[in-house]
Amino acid sequence: MTADPAQTLHALMPFAATLGIEWLRSEPEEVRARLAWAPQLCTSGGAMHGGAVMALADSAGGACAYLNLPPGAAGTTTVESKTNFLRAVRDGYIEAVARPLHKGRTLIVVETDIRDAQQRLAARVTQSQLVLAAAGK
Repeated sequence: MTADPAQTLHALMPFAATLGIEWLRSEPEEVRARLAWAPQLCTSGGAMHGGAVMALADSAGGACAYLNLPPGAAGTTTVESKTNFLRAVRDGYIEAVARPLHKGRTLIVVETDIRDAQQRLAARVTQSQLVLAAAGK
């Protein structure tokens, strides 16, 4: 990564930049990211859309997997994601905390907790990331 991890992560995941995801921490053992509540990210009743919640979780989980790549790997891609939505978020922000559960040669499993501005658990996401081989391998 470059001297500015947030810039690197936004370059790797332009969609995260488009959504306005803010990178708070990016270390192999933990990635933290935040997404502010906004009306354009909502569904009925002013609740943040599940797709926006998932976009934050997938971005944080993908960054965590990327930071845990084995030597020689080219990147990762999400092959499975399971979400439990636990509460609606109608203001403030959501914050993702992604941590690796398994760091293998071909698969990295990440668990991401999504909390609201009051630190209440809003969702828990477990995702499997396939490790992509470098070209020619």
